[in-house]
Amino acid sequence: MKISIALIGDQDESVTAHQAIPLAIGLATDALQIDTTIEWVSTKAVSNERLSQFHAIWCVPDSPYNNPEDALSAIQFARRNDIPFLATGSGYQQAIVEFARHVLGFEKAMFQKSDGTAHNPETEMPLISVLPSAPVEKSACITLAADSQVATYYQSKKNQPEKITEDYSSSFVVNPDYLFIFDGSELYFSGQDESSAPKIFEIPHHRFFIGTAFQPERSALKGQIHPLITGLLQAAVEMKIATA
Repeated sequence: MKISIALIGDQDESVTAHQAIPLAIGLATDALQIDTTIEWVSTKAVSNERLSQFHAIWCVPDSPYNNPEDALSAIQFARRNDIPFLATGSGYQQAIVEFARHVLGFEKAMFQKSDGTAHNPETEMPLISVLPSAPVEKSACITLAADSQVATYYQSKKNQPEKITEDYSSSFVVNPDYLFIFDGSELYFSGQDESSAPKIFEIPHHRFFIGTAFQPERSALKGQIHPLITGLLQAAVEMKIATA
């Protein structure tokens, strides 16, 4: 069984996540005994025709993207076509903006910053905000909702929330002033840190559509297989079988 994974982002070997992602996919591939190919798709080279060739899509960390609007288009394509999708780090933030704009109708939802250095005071709806004093490199203890898909991947016991510890590199957060817009929607925040800030989302009725504020790929730097990455590849296999 051979599957193909698209990595949406602007590849930069100096970025820790970009070094770790191929390693993480390799570890999961070996564990599942499948054949996996990965292809970096620049945010300047996104098209539906190209994305339709893949069995899974991963929106990777490191922002700002060269073409953030096309990154949103890639996320929308995966969501609409039930393609297994994982978003980590800044990809998680981008996917939340995509859902707010294209599903909930908040077209002005965006990042609080206009670029990598300066605040954008004219942002009308700063859905993703920044905590200036927050440490960039950090580990977080996260509680998973017992009935969530991610809890299943982490093999939590039925009806018992599971606490996990994960690493991430970002001072951006989902602005708590706007969390209410997701109430009753298909996007479900299924993991929270100790301050109740959302760190994981999922769309339960999707084949696999999960985003994490943390970076599960970093587990590969310790030689560890991550359950969410294994879950993405398993969903890709199911996608290939279903569409064969």
